[in-house]
Amino acid sequence: MKITIKDDFIKLGQALKLAGLVDSGVDAKFVIQNGQVKVNGEVDTRRGKKLYAGDTFEFEGTVVTVK
Repeated sequence: MKITIKDDFIKLGQALKLAGLVDSGVDAKFVIQNGQVKVNGEVDTRRGKKLYAGDTFEFEGTVVTVK
């Protein structure tokens, strides 16, 4: 799966919502804080983590590439 961003970066919580993997920012906050999200293959618990084109994130087996 891919998401396209208009700006230089997107924050991890926003990216999860954009990809349709969570319903709200609150849901994103909990799954990130619980260590359920990987960024570029490593668990990241920062909701504000900036993702740039080429980065990937994974949640519940779905891998998403930022472009």
